[in-house]
Amino acid sequence: MPTFAYKAKGADGGVVTGEVDAHEQRHAIDRLRAQKLVVLEITEKVPGPLDFITKLGKKKPKIESKDLVLFSRQLSTLVSAGVPIVQGLAILEEQTENPSFQEVLGEVRADIEGGLSISDALKKHPVAFPDIYCAMIRAGELGGILDTILERLSAFLESSEALKAKVKSAMMYPAIVLCICGVVTLFLLIFVIPTFKTIFSSFGAELPMPTQLLIDLADLLKKYVVIVVATPFALMKAFEKYYATPAGRRVIDGMTLKAPIFGILLKKVAVAKFTRTLGTLVKSGVPILQALETVGATAGNVVIEEAVLKTRESIREGGRLADPLKASGVFPPMVTQMIKVGEETGALDTMLTKIADFYDQEVDTAVKGLTSLIEPIVIVIMGLVIGTIVICMMLPMLTLGTLVKD
Repeated sequence: MPTFAYKAKGADGGVVTGEVDAHEQRHAIDRLRAQKLVVLEITEKVPGPLDFITKLGKKKPKIESKDLVLFSRQLSTLVSAGVPIVQGLAILEEQTENPSFQEVLGEVRADIEGGLSISDALKKHPVAFPDIYCAMIRAGELGGILDTILERLSAFLESSEALKAKVKSAMMYPAIVLCICGVVTLFLLIFVIPTFKTIFSSFGAELPMPTQLLIDLADLLKKYVVIVVATPFALMKAFEKYYATPAGRRVIDGMTLKAPIFGILLKKVAVAKFTRTLGTLVKSGVPILQALETVGATAGNVVIEEAVLKTRESIREGGRLADPLKASGVFPPMVTQMIKVGEETGALDTMLTKIADFYDQEVDTAVKGLTSLIEPIVIVIMGLVIGTIVICMMLPMLTLGTLVKD
């Protein structure tokens, strides 16, 4: 992104100089005007080697989902209070703590002032505003109910964040405990067991087989410690590359939905996300074909995405929503039956919202059940690993009389 050096007059009449990052010069001027500065001179700065090195060292803050949630709620309140959208964006731009998001809001405001619609201005920044967000804003603009749409968007994003938090809480505990278990085990094998090896070698007799195997494993790990430490990172990188391929993503996404313990939870999360997103879009006036396309693109699972896109094609040809969803085998019968009832009664959006609420509760219950189930399993695994190491080290002590040479 270009950097512009400027000279401007402040509100107190004093002249100030500085630099501002923006895609274009007019965006830079708009950002300075938002800070109550009158631009006297502005030129694009040609970056030198030192600037390049400085930029490499700077880590640009990411635009997180919580930034979007807070922005949507605040903009909804401002628009409902009758504040013009451009003025509301200027207020939020000034209040936003994330510099990256502040820059995006400045560019969105400048584009709207330049004549672009709100949805088109947001579409230029897909990193900050996902497809569903732009689709709902467009529906709000066309229907003249932008304040209502922003309110629904805020509620939708808050529900989505709550759902993510539940899943993270279920995954976090076992992941942390297993990592600690792995680190402790490696520490014992690489640093503690070699000390015992020196003691056992003075016995001058053959060690019990479990003890000898453990010592050999410790020697192997110590010899190839760099490879052992690097292997998890290499496997993670290989997994990412494989998952980036269409075939790899299809295989892994299918396996996650069928996994013994977490598969049920992930399927419930997928159903809750699908119904909540589709229900919000339909209720906001987005056409069903466009809504399904958006839902498919934001599903996060290629198996769900393919099922949704097949449903879209079926509806395009005159079919119903429930039948292809049922045929996909991904969605539970209760979900497809309720959707069918919603279609027949003309209350599809209401039915989808009820399904989402039900599955949100199901996810909450599943998370609590998984946490209570995983905790003892992880503790047992840790006990077995550490206990096995301790027993292997104690075996020579128990047979000390036969090992020590007279």
